[in-house]
Amino acid sequence: MCGISGMWGDVQEDTVREMMGLLAHRGPDAEGLFVSPGGHGVLGHRRLSIMDPEGGNQPIHNEDRTMAIVANGEIYNFPALRPALAGRHRLRTTSDSEAILHLYEEHGTRVVEHLDGMYAFVIADGPHLVAARDPIGIKPLYLGRNGKGLCFASELRALASFCEEVEEFPPGTVFHSGEGFRRFYTVPDIPAEDRALGEHVQELRETLERAVVKRLMSDVPVGAFLSGGLDSSIICALARKHLDELHTFSVGIEGSRDLEAARTVSRHLGTIHHEYILTAHELRESLPGIIYSLESFDQDLVRSGFPCYFTSRLAAEHVKVILTGEGADELFAGYTYYKGIEADGLLHGELRRSVSALHNVNLQRVDRMTMAQSIEGRVPFLDLAMIELGMRIPARHKLRGEPPVEKWILRKAFEDLLPREIIWRKKEQFDEGSGAVDLLEESLAGTMSEAQAEAYRQKWPETFLRSPEECFYHRLFMEAFPNPGPVLRNVGRWAERPPEISCSL
Repeated sequence: MCGISGMWGDVQEDTVREMMGLLAHRGPDAEGLFVSPGGHGVLGHRRLSIMDPEGGNQPIHNEDRTMAIVANGEIYNFPALRPALAGRHRLRTTSDSEAILHLYEEHGTRVVEHLDGMYAFVIADGPHLVAARDPIGIKPLYLGRNGKGLCFASELRALASFCEEVEEFPPGTVFHSGEGFRRFYTVPDIPAEDRALGEHVQELRETLERAVVKRLMSDVPVGAFLSGGLDSSIICALARKHLDELHTFSVGIEGSRDLEAARTVSRHLGTIHHEYILTAHELRESLPGIIYSLESFDQDLVRSGFPCYFTSRLAAEHVKVILTGEGADELFAGYTYYKGIEADGLLHGELRRSVSALHNVNLQRVDRMTMAQSIEGRVPFLDLAMIELGMRIPARHKLRGEPPVEKWILRKAFEDLLPREIIWRKKEQFDEGSGAVDLLEESLAGTMSEAQAEAYRQKWPETFLRSPEECFYHRLFMEAFPNPGPVLRNVGRWAERPPEISCSL
C-alpha cells in the first residue's frame, strides 16, 4: 500500500513533489521520483513497505531502464508468478510491484489479465503513459488536468489544489495514452446456480479460506479487525488457523455490544486482543480530520468511518497489514433494506449493483481510514473467486427463515468455527454495534437545528443533504479543503439506489 502521483505531458517536478507531500501518510517509509528522459512526464511514489521492505523502493525500472512503474497495492499471485519471471528477466527486487512491470513488457495492457490482487499502477513507457486500477476498485486512483498535463494521484486532496477538473479512474479499467481506456472487468452477470445447499456451503468454506490465506502474504506483521460481528469473526477464525499468533482490534463505547462480542471471539480463537474505548470528546476533536481524510461528507460513510479510523489507529501500534470483513454484506444480503426486496431476481441484481458500487463508498472508507494511519487494509470477501461464487449462490440462501435471517448461508457455512451466539448474532453495522451512532448523536446535539439545516440546504440545492447531521458534515467538508470543488464532485453516496429498488421498498 502506497501513494502514487505524477503528471504526463508536462514536467513540473515541484508540483509532483507537493502532491507527494500531501500523500505522505500513505507512504511514510520511503519516497522516489522518476523524470522521463524524453521530458514526457514525472512519476512520484510514497512507500509503505510491506513486501521486500529493504529493496523494494519505487519507482522500479525494467532492465534497460526504458520503463518505470509506480504502484499501490498487493499482487497476491506474485509468489506463483515470480519463478517464471525470474527465468525471463533479471529481477532486482522481491517486491510484487516489479512483477507488474515485467508482465507489461511481455503482454502490454493485457498485463491486467495476469494479476490477482488489489492495485492501482502507472507505467512510463517511452512517450506513453499506462495506468490501471484493480477490478473492484479496492485501491484508489484519480485523474485531473493541469495546463497541458494529465495528472494522477491516489487521493483527491493531492489533485484538488492543482486541477479544477478531477475524476475517478474507473475500477477494472486500463488506460494507454496512445489507445485510450479499456474496461477489463465487470462484476459477473451470471444466473444463480441451482445446486444442493451442501455443495454451496462446502464451496463457500473452501473459497473464503483460500481468499484469506492468500492475503496473509506479507514481510511485516498481519492483524485483523474484530468487531465481534459475523464477517470479521469468520475472517479472524480462518486467519487464526494459519497463523501462530494473531493480533485483533476492536473499538467501541464503554459497555458496547461489539466490545463484549469481540472479547468472546478472541477468547474462543486465542487471539492477542486489543481494544480502545471511544469518547464523545475525542469524537468532537477528531471529526474534522476524519472527514478530511475520508474525502466525503456522506452521512453513512462518516458514521462508519469514525470507528474504522480509531480501530486503524490502534492497529497501527502493532501491525502494518489488517484484514477486514468488508464486502460480505453486499455479497450475502447483510443490510436491512435488502429484506424489503421480495423478488429473488431483483435482490440478485441489487447485490451485484452493490458490489459494483463499493469503490467510492465503503472501499473508499476502508482505504482512507487505514491509510490515514499508514496501515494496509485487505478484503478477503472481495476476492474475485468469492464475488463469482456470491453471484452463483441463490438469493433464497442469503435471506432465509421467518423473519428472514440476513447472510444465512454464510452463518451456516462457518457455524462450527465460532460460538453460536456470534454466528447467529443479529446484524449490526459497525457504527451501531460499536456505539458510535449513539456517541455521534450525543456529541452533535445542538450543532445544527432543523431550521439552520434547511437554510444551509438552500445554499447547496444541487446536493441532496438528508439531515442536519449530514449538513454539519458537509460544512466541515467544505472547510477542510482549500479548493473543495474537485473533491465535492467526486463524493459517492451510499444510499443512492436505482428507481426499481427504491420503489420496491
